[in-house]
Order: sequence, then C-alpha cells, then structure tokens
Amino acid sequence: MDEKVQHALDNLFNTFSALENVSGQAAFNKVTPIFNGDEDFMSKVLSLDQVFDDFPQLDPIRELAFDLLLINFFAEDTKKLDEDYLDSPEWEKIEEETLDRGTELLNLLLYLKECEDEEIEPSLDDYLKEFLLVEEDEFQDEHRIYEDVISNQILMESSLEEIARVSNSLDPESEMREIFYPLMAFFFDTKPSKEYLKKFQELSEDAAFDTAVLEMILGFQK
Repeated sequence: MDEKVQHALDNLFNTFSALENVSGQAAFNKVTPIFNGDEDFMSKVLSLDQVFDDFPQLDPIRELAFDLLLINFFAEDTKKLDEDYLDSPEWEKIEEETLDRGTELLNLLLYLKECEDEEIEPSLDDYLKEFLLVEEDEFQDEHRIYEDVISNQILMESSLEEIARVSNSLDPESEMREIFYPLMAFFFDTKPSKEYLKKFQELSEDAAFDTAVLEMILGFQK
C-alpha cells in the first residue's frame, strides 16, 4: 500500500470510529489486506463494499475509503500493469461502472500529490484555477460542482467560525455540502495545530464525519 494512503486510511478509520463511538478495528483489519492484495480493481471494490455491508455503522466513510482505494490503485497497482493500461478499453469500462462512486476528495488528494511532486504549497486559489481549471470553458462541469466553493473563496480571509457558519447554511442539495467544511478548513490552515483541530471539531454539525475527512486529508499530506 502506498505510504500516503496508509496514513490517510489509518486516520479515516481511527478518527471516525473514535468520535462516532463505534468499533472500527475489525473492519480496518479486513480493509487493509484488500488494499495490499493483488486482485484486479473491481474485485477489490466488491471486497471493500462487502466490509462496509458487514459493518453498517461505518457506512458514512464508505465512499471516502473508495477514494483511497482508487488513489492506491494509481500509486501502486498500476506498476504491475501494462504502461498504457489507463488508456485501455478495460479501464474505460471500469471508469463507466464507477462513475457514481467516491467523492470530490479524490481530486483534492490528486492535487496534493501534484503539489508534493512540484514542491508547491497547496492553496484554494491554485486548486480551483490551476488544477481543476474551473475558469476554462471546457471545464464547466467542475465549475458547476464547485460553485459553492468558488463563490466563497473570500472565506480564506475570514475565520474558521465563519467557514462553519457558511457550511451550515449551504443548500442540502449542494454537491459540495458534505465535504465543504473540512475542505475549506484544510485550505484555511494546511498545517493546523491541535487547538485548531479541537475548534474545528467543536464547530462541526457532524464532528465524526467532518473530523475524519480532515484527518484523512492531513494523513495523506504527511
């Protein structure tokens, strides 16, 4: 398993299970071999889903785990496949079958990897304009999905309290509603202190999920 994915997966399961007051160790022990295994990607997806089916109390983090499984596939599994596998009809079919899986955090993790490779500091402005290309005509789908983030970039000059307030006021139908608070809080302070993380948790409407998301991001950034 990719080291960054390992840190993120640890943080995701440990944080969510601790704050939700549910046992996550047995599920985690079943998930880790899936990430480390040699099965094809769709077999891994089926195995991962089976774990979450068996542990329904962890279902809120199912799609986040899928994001990490996909990142790990790009980072590790593709090394064992043909060089042009990601351009193959087989992979195209997999992409079609998993269109509705995962979250927008996948993009953020890919961006953080790019930041590390290029030795640049992550920022919301750079993420939106240089990575997601939301201002380009051919990327208007991204502009639509990230509309609430784009229209609230001023929050980067505000406070964590204001980020939480705006997050709680978003339309429930917003595509970014679920991850808006941890996403914006991360970009507001990409190297948060313990005090910041404590305040983040206190201001959250769903502390277990939001904190697990933020800790997952921070784990991947290590």
